Amino acid sequence: MNIGIIGPPGVGKGTHANILVAKFNLMHLVTGELLRENLENRTAVGFLAKRYIAQGELVPDEVVDAMVAEWLWKANFDKGVLFHGFPRTIYQAQFLDELFEELQHRLDAIIYLKVSDKEVKRRLAGRVICRDCHVRYHLEFKPPVQPGICDDCGGELEQRADDIPEMVQVRLRAFRQAIRPVLDYFQESGRLIIIDSEAELDQVSNSVVEAVDTVQRHESRGATREETERIGATKGRVKGLTPDETTNKNFDLILVGGPGSGKGTQAEQLRTKLGLLHIASGDLFRENLKNETELGKLAKTYMERGELVPDDVTEAMVEERISRPDAKAGFILDGFPRTLPQASALTEMMNNMKRRIDGVLYIRVSDEEIVRRLSGRLICRNCQTPYHLQFKPPAKAGICDVCGGELYQRDDDNPKTVRARLKTYHGQTAPIIDYYKDSGVLVEIDGEGDVSEVTERTLAAAKGLAPM
Repeated sequence: MNIGIIGPPGVGKGTHANILVAKFNLMHLVTGELLRENLENRTAVGFLAKRYIAQGELVPDEVVDAMVAEWLWKANFDKGVLFHGFPRTIYQAQFLDELFEELQHRLDAIIYLKVSDKEVKRRLAGRVICRDCHVRYHLEFKPPVQPGICDDCGGELEQRADDIPEMVQVRLRAFRQAIRPVLDYFQESGRLIIIDSEAELDQVSNSVVEAVDTVQRHESRGATREETERIGATKGRVKGLTPDETTNKNFDLILVGGPGSGKGTQAEQLRTKLGLLHIASGDLFRENLKNETELGKLAKTYMERGELVPDDVTEAMVEERISRPDAKAGFILDGFPRTLPQASALTEMMNNMKRRIDGVLYIRVSDEEIVRRLSGRLICRNCQTPYHLQFKPPAKAGICDVCGGELYQRDDDNPKTVRARLKTYHGQTAPIIDYYKDSGVLVEIDGEGDVSEVTERTLAAAKGLAPM
């Protein structure tokens, strides 16, 4: 029996997961713990994740997928698997089903713990965590023996930075955007079980155990369409404002393209030629870490615990950045959104600001060309300056022109890994392409050929989208 338990933050997934693991003798997969395990054991994907973290970058979904896949391939299916908080997106749900099919097993059910946003906020307000050993407590449901002191190590307890009211609202928005397609996906196949989690803890635990027991006996009843509708998560795609509904005369663009498609290069050209602000999500993440902003500190707490930084933190960084005065005239967003929920979240942000995305430039490059390009990429081990053996070779082979540091190829730039990354990219990005195509703002650009030719095509497309 293989099941998943999901729900909004603070719903009690960990508590119920531990009960299920003990009662049904299940293997327990938590992506945050899996990441820590790979980092500590210095596995190949652990080394890869560590390099992203060391460079101040988010660990991409394809690395997490690789960890999950590797774990499952080694799993002993004489025992079942319990996925804790996974899958979180429709892509991950489809990825899991494909993986189980390869393994000749099946994901039998997803249990969704339903709770209102009001209750989530109440619960999260009582959560605290040990500053030293990261053991979690709750002032109402699991209080420490001595107020403010960890039972395990005597460390100081503090409220998690992501549990403050302002951040909780952002987290819930991100969760609601991502979860509805997941619920619909499993409901349609009869594998979604919804548990009302606003009752007393023992009552909820009994309901969860009973639900899993019916799955084990092959007698479970899947949630109906009406029951799924009542959850209240965002359904469908958020629509942006029309030009007449906006109040500002901005020119806001998004650049979309696969790894190695040249988005960064073209974004800089557009910045120079059109005078727009270039916002690269990777740079934005590093900026918040370096400047120790509240969001940067929040991201760092996840990283220090060896956990994945969730989408809502990235979304909050983007929202804060596009709200600054220097973005008032317009921006070019590069590297965000990467998923359909992020695209919907961005539309909500823009709607709230009475702005709209004027155009999405999709730089289209074939997979084989991307493999060729990325396989030639090198980066300086010291200063992170990028090079390319064909397009931008160093003056001296293997040596950085800027600082004299050693040049190396990132693990995620070898051909096999590039193809795996492209599979993830297409799975996540295809819905974004359709989303913006349906909105009438997508322009496809041939990204192959001489860089100057691609720049010419990109600039012409951007000028054609500029507001009159």
